[in-house]
Amino acid sequence: MRAIWKGTISFGLVSIPISLFPATRREELKFRLLRGSDLSPVNYKRVAEADGKEVPWDKIVKGYEYEKGKFIVIQDEDFARVDVEATQTVDIINFVKLEEINPLLFSKPYYMQAEKGGDKAYVLLRDSLAHSGKVGIAKVVIKERQHLAALKAQQNGLMLELMRFPDEVIDAADFKAPQIRSATKPEMDMASKLVESMTAKWEPQDYHDDYKEGLEKLIVQKVASGGDGLPAPRKPKKATVAVDLVSVLQQSIRQTQGSGKGPRAGRTRLSKSRVHLN
Repeated sequence: MRAIWKGTISFGLVSIPISLFPATRREELKFRLLRGSDLSPVNYKRVAEADGKEVPWDKIVKGYEYEKGKFIVIQDEDFARVDVEATQTVDIINFVKLEEINPLLFSKPYYMQAEKGGDKAYVLLRDSLAHSGKVGIAKVVIKERQHLAALKAQQNGLMLELMRFPDEVIDAADFKAPQIRSATKPEMDMASKLVESMTAKWEPQDYHDDYKEGLEKLIVQKVASGGDGLPAPRKPKKATVAVDLVSVLQQSIRQTQGSGKGPRAGRTRLSKSRVHLN
């Protein structure tokens, strides 16, 4: 795998040469828009609102709408005027306890690999973070954009997790809180028993994207059959409001215990079919 960024970690007078690698991936099925009559692919065009005419790329500029319908053009040199210094450094500002950080601030993780000559300092930083239970808060410029980031000790290495700035997180106070302040003791007792009955050891390999795998299977069936013999579309389940919570919780516990295999009993794992869509 090719590194997406190379540079150094800097804290105090210590510098550690590192490379960044993506730690996650998202495999989406890609679809094209087609004309229904002949399945001809539909392309997008850049047209001006004023007259509907297509605009070539060399005639397009970037603009900011500062008032409704009023724009100011921002040139490349304007971006350069406010651009931060694009150093190849993960500059640690300070160290904080992980539990003090709102989890909503974490965005995208990357593996950090020590490069030649950096192993000893890399291990020292990793072990210091693991021992202290803290993370390093840093700023880093990747692809001409400055990011807030956290350095975390992760198993045998270090992770760099890009973060949202605090003003990018919507305040929970903006949403209506439940009018009922707390549950009753019988409800809490039953809920605790249900949680306990559904508790299992964390096995990440047991969790799959059922919708994606089901869609892949359906596409294979449709290609092979031409659309014949497909299952009927499922009707969405309607949510119901429980009047007697204790009774519903008791039924849930009995159902979980009766399955004999916990909450995931009866799950059918779909075989993975690779479908290439152009």
